[in-house]
Parts: sequence; C-alpha cells; structure tokens
Amino acid sequence: MKLADVYYKLQKDINIIEKELEVTVQADHVTLSEASTQLLKAGGKRIRPVFVLLAGKFGDYDIHSLKNIAVPLELIHMASLVHDDVIDDAETRRGKRTVKAQWDNRVAMYTGDYIFARALEISLYFENPKIHQILSYAMMEMCIGEVEQIRDQYNWNQNFRNYLRRIKRKTALLIAVSCELGAIAANAPLHIQKRLYYFGYFVGMSFQITDDVLDFIGTQKQLGKPAGSDLLQGNVTLPALYAMDKDPEIKRLIMETLDDPYVDKLDIRNVLDEIKNSGGIEYSLQISDMYLNKAFRCLEELPDIDAKKYLYEIASYIGKRKF
Repeated sequence: MKLADVYYKLQKDINIIEKELEVTVQADHVTLSEASTQLLKAGGKRIRPVFVLLAGKFGDYDIHSLKNIAVPLELIHMASLVHDDVIDDAETRRGKRTVKAQWDNRVAMYTGDYIFARALEISLYFENPKIHQILSYAMMEMCIGEVEQIRDQYNWNQNFRNYLRRIKRKTALLIAVSCELGAIAANAPLHIQKRLYYFGYFVGMSFQITDDVLDFIGTQKQLGKPAGSDLLQGNVTLPALYAMDKDPEIKRLIMETLDDPYVDKLDIRNVLDEIKNSGGIEYSLQISDMYLNKAFRCLEELPDIDAKKYLYEIASYIGKRKF
C-alpha cells in the first residue's frame, strides 16, 4: 500500500476536515479572511489531521467529533508557519508567496494569532479537561521551541542535545499530541493513547531531521527555496552540527562565511559541499532511521487493525522522503 492509498481510504473524512478549515479561517475582517485563506490554499499534506483520524480508529470513531480536534491541530500548525515566516523573513513557502510577503509582518502576526484563537475556540467542543491541558501545553512548548531557535541563531557552539530538544518542541510534540488526542477523543484505552503518543513523537523527530537533511541535499523545486536556506539564516541543524564537531576546519569555514554580513546564496555552496562531504548527511539519516524504528516498535504493541497498517505506511513515507 502507498501513501496515496491511505489518503484515498480516508478521503471522505479528509474532505470534511478541509471544508471545516475553509469555514473556520473566515473572519469578519476582509484582510484576515484573505490572509488566512491564502495560507490554507498554500496546501500541505494535512498529516496532523490524518494522524488524528487514524488514532481515532482505535476507539469509538466519529468524524463529527474527531474533526473538532483535527481542525484545531492543523490550525495550530498553520499559525506557527505564519509566525515562522515573519521570524525567518521568508518570501515564499512551498513555492508560493507568504502572508508576510503578500501583506506585511503586522498582518502576518495578527493572522497567526487569529488562527491560534480559532483553534482554541473549536476545541471547546470537548468537555474533557485533559484535551485542553494537552493542547495548551503543546502550544506553549512550540513557542518555547521557536524562541530557542531565535536565541540559537548563529550560535556555532550549541550541542546535539539542544538541537534535539528544540525539534521536539518545534515539530515532534504537535505530531505526538495529534496521535494522542485522536485516541483520547475517541475514548481509546489509556495504554493505546500512550503508545500512539510515543509513535507520533518518534515519527515527528524523524520527520524534522529528514527535513533538515533535505535542506542540504534537496533541489529548489523540491524545497520551494534554495538549498542551505536554514544555515544561511543561522539555524544550525544536525548535518552542520555533526560536521563542525568532526572537523574544526569546517566549523571555522562556516563561522567565517556565515558571520559575513555580505554573504549570499552563492557564497555558501562551498560550505554545503564541506558539510555533505563530512558524513553529516549520512549520520543525520541514521539518527532519523533510529527514531523511525522506534516508531515502528510502538506500532507492534497496537491492535492489528487497518489503521495500524496505515500508520506504518505514513511513517515509512516520512523515512523515504530522503530518496
């Protein structure tokens, strides 16, 4: 089975979520509506809502209940992207103009805030306080992760532990709680909720590490931005951390090149080549695979239903993105 087959099996319910998203991002103010709609139309695989739906299959599956957690989780992800683009001064995302590029930073920030607020409003459908505690905790941790990334920009002396903690907060946690909250909303047994949480966490770590690798080896068409954009913005990811730890000369080259205020995208090609030749890509992919294998082991402890196979397929897709 391929990833497209998984989405095909869930297409009816994914369409329901998509329509809910379209309605939810509308606002009384025309600029907020236009900016939010532009962000929504920019696309995305809706991985977080899909994880909610599949986790819900392990309990009392009801799309009309589950949509009230799937939609907020996707909105939270969308809002974080708007804020990211302001912080990164990004003109494009997925090859399309960002909200901050189309309007300005102020509109982008308020658009993100509006989408966050709508997410919280929809989640009020659930009376279970645990759902709201998990959701609010995830949002707080995401904010901390973003601030940590800002703090560590151009910090060439950070370590692996800092990096892993940051990507947990920025990416893995929201995927983990997507799986967990889908199970909670469907009243799945507690042990299944926990297994799904850890499955999502390990998948999320693998997902972000693979993203960070692709930033070095992907094409502009694949990435929607030039290769090495993260490093150019001072964001130090695992391939670069490995290369700097292995060879002080590479660290010196990175520092001299990236600390130059006049550096441009052509200047860092030599830096990218050195990082790739250091073994940093291979090492990062090994770490990504380690997390992916942990995710697979979590699935082994779940009941043998179709949703288990679908989760395996999505996790496999995330691991194969590097090819």
